[in-house]
Amino acid sequence: MLDLKFVRDNFALVRTVLAGRGQSPSALDGFEELDLKRRNLLRTVEELKAERNSASEKVAALKKSGQDAEELINQNRELTQKIKLIDPEVARVEEEQYQLLSNIPNVYDQSVPVGDESHNREIRIWGQKPDFDFEPKNHYELGEALGLMDFQRAAKISGSRFAVLYGDLSRLNRALIDFMLDLHTQEHGYREVWPPALINSQSMFGTGQLPKFAEDGFKVENYDLWLAPTAEVPLTNLFREEILEAGQLPISLTAYTPCFRAEAGSAGKDTRGLIRMHQFDKVELVKVTLPEDSHLALETLTQDAETVLRKLNLPYRVVLLSSGDMGFSSAKTYDLEVFLPGPGLYREISSCSCFTDFQARRANIRFRRKQGAKLEFPHTLNGSALAVGRTLVAILENYQKADGSISVPEALRAYMGGQTTIWSDK
Repeated sequence: MLDLKFVRDNFALVRTVLAGRGQSPSALDGFEELDLKRRNLLRTVEELKAERNSASEKVAALKKSGQDAEELINQNRELTQKIKLIDPEVARVEEEQYQLLSNIPNVYDQSVPVGDESHNREIRIWGQKPDFDFEPKNHYELGEALGLMDFQRAAKISGSRFAVLYGDLSRLNRALIDFMLDLHTQEHGYREVWPPALINSQSMFGTGQLPKFAEDGFKVENYDLWLAPTAEVPLTNLFREEILEAGQLPISLTAYTPCFRAEAGSAGKDTRGLIRMHQFDKVELVKVTLPEDSHLALETLTQDAETVLRKLNLPYRVVLLSSGDMGFSSAKTYDLEVFLPGPGLYREISSCSCFTDFQARRANIRFRRKQGAKLEFPHTLNGSALAVGRTLVAILENYQKADGSISVPEALRAYMGGQTTIWSDK
């Protein structure tokens, strides 16, 4: 979240940021009034405490000289009572101010284009789109025709926006997870983590999922637990309420998790296929860095995610998101969009973001540059590398053949026991 003093000193800028994100500046309504009330209450408390301290010194002096101090003692009791009455009001105002700040998004970087989705900026394109001598099919047509993708039975088990994969598609999904984790640990220097998939509310708050996006999560009834929306949440919160040493940074972690999202704001979108599911698999990258290193780290992290697509020979483009299209916690985001021949368009397969110190403040992650130095907040970053289901979609559509079979990308064949083609196993 944003620092209280920063908002106070840059109130006009924060209002501009809200407008640039397509949000009403009214989200800040009441901040200045609460801030003034809080400071006035604190000033009153400090004055009362100073008066009480002074009276206590006089009481001590009177007692030492053998004089009557009863009047001053009674005065001290009254001052203490006044302080006790004000303290709860201070706490209430501070909590109200904290809740207001917790719903204010991060300040976007100066390099971010201002505007809505139409202002997103294409940075680079890689790879050649496949040239078929037949009409390419969508992934769900291919998967169902092979008998390896089943939405009807998934709906019977769970409802809409779920899928069952069989045989070689299930194996390919597993191969992708292993391939991505091996790449990031063996070539990119990330440490692999196997985190919990159930996350408490404090952790969800730390990375910015709560309170603003509660409707997009799956809450476990009768428990303070949520199904993980992404491995970003448990990986970042490994360090919640901790003080790191500068020598530990940067920290680079990767993890596979099943992910769960209600997709509350996506009614009617991508209702067929694997693009927008309630449950999906993802391999995530998370970095914790020194503040001065985070922007370079974002470029490196993005390239690490791109390497997955390049090794799979999947055409893609990199897009710098505009202020109105970025996530709540992000200061700068690159989206990787893979080309899908079925619909003939690019679709997001990864978002790589720098959050500056926004998440670290929420999660109270701090670091010390040297012994005795002032504590600072590090910067956090994360990126999907990649969304496994969407990578599966991209392989099905880019590697499809006229007979309905699917070629296995060369980089995955070792993970598929040398298999080169996926056929129907009906």
